Amino acid sequence: LMEFFYSNWNKQLNNVIQYQTVRYDILPLSPVSRNRLGQVKRKILVLDLDETLIHSHHDGVLRPTVRPGTPPDFILKVVIDKHPVRFFVHKRPHVDFFLEVVSQWYELVVFTASMEIYGSAVADKLDNSRSILKRRYYRQHCTLELGSYIKDLSVVHSDLSSIVILDNSPGAYRSHPDNAIPIKSWFSDPSDTALLNLLPMLDALRFTADVRSVLSRNLHQHRLW
Repeated sequence: LMEFFYSNWNKQLNNVIQYQTVRYDILPLSPVSRNRLGQVKRKILVLDLDETLIHSHHDGVLRPTVRPGTPPDFILKVVIDKHPVRFFVHKRPHVDFFLEVVSQWYELVVFTASMEIYGSAVADKLDNSRSILKRRYYRQHCTLELGSYIKDLSVVHSDLSSIVILDNSPGAYRSHPDNAIPIKSWFSDPSDTALLNLLPMLDALRFTADVRSVLSRNLHQHRLW
């Protein structure tokens, strides 16, 4: 009986943890903070797509990483090399709220190593007619080195002191590790809060004269968000 009780209690606890609403309250800035923010340049936040903001699989995948029966948030139909392909796209938990908040703080830029025909369609869905993901860079804007795609942030802006990149792949920002915030790859975990966890840091980074003064302090060697 006791074993049954603990088993049921653990199941209930897991359900609470998995489905509880996680809030991030945004408080108004003090006059001092507003004045300080007005003295620094508006920053650019460069966002990766796959396994950072979303996860997708297509028709040809025999064993997708998401649990069977998990409905996608949206389905994209694109034509690649004259072949129609369906992508089943799952949004990382809290991504809509995350984009809504950070778009008030930063100029948002999408930079993906994916093909434009796919990346553009994903960005359109995430933007959802809000015009917050207007600047976009794709595979053709990456540099191919040793079989991996590297994202050159100088393509986005010449002033690297004002650029932050959020990407699950360290190889993508190999040329600019001092501008990077690492984030763990996301595939299917419905209880993931990595995007919410980043909001306090991104809020604070707005006030720095050079984001590298903070991000260069071995952050990329610390725990992933």
